[in-house]
Amino acid sequence: MAFVITGLWAAWLVYWYVAAFGTKPAQRRESGASRVSHIVPLVLAVVLFNRPGMAGPALGAPILAYAGSFPIIGALLVAAGLGFAVWARVHLAGNWSGTVTLKQDHELVRSGPYALVRHPIYTGVLLAAIGTVVAIDRWSALVALALMAAAFLRKIVIEERFMAEAFGPAYADYSRGTARLVPYLW
Repeated sequence: MAFVITGLWAAWLVYWYVAAFGTKPAQRRESGASRVSHIVPLVLAVVLFNRPGMAGPALGAPILAYAGSFPIIGALLVAAGLGFAVWARVHLAGNWSGTVTLKQDHELVRSGPYALVRHPIYTGVLLAAIGTVVAIDRWSALVALALMAAAFLRKIVIEERFMAEAFGPAYADYSRGTARLVPYLW
């Protein structure tokens, strides 16, 4: 099952890279220091997911003695999460950027998964990360998930500030009617 999960993440990364071509030119970007504040935790999370032994014996230990179905459940969560992120990326189209950016002629997207949550790419990636934790069953993976969540929460604060400045009352209205990450909850 590790091969399946690795394959899902690899296919997603290839799609993410290819889909980056054809986005709109940037009008405004976050600062380099701001970007580092969420990139460093994400890089550490990726390392912990891929090299659980590097975290030492305590974090490399299993969380639970689980049933054999956990890797299958984990793979299904990874597939669902990455699929949700791709769906969001399709709806965001040329407005997408790997950094916090306002694009030329940036649009406030409210369709597809953006009707459910304001940050569906992060929702999907976090669901996939939860699936990875379930499948890997290592404390290091749980720490990686926490680092990833912290990085995304930091990035959300910056993104929402950019969007509020760009779209004013329209974004405030959208924010009041749409959850941040978890549909109908938060």
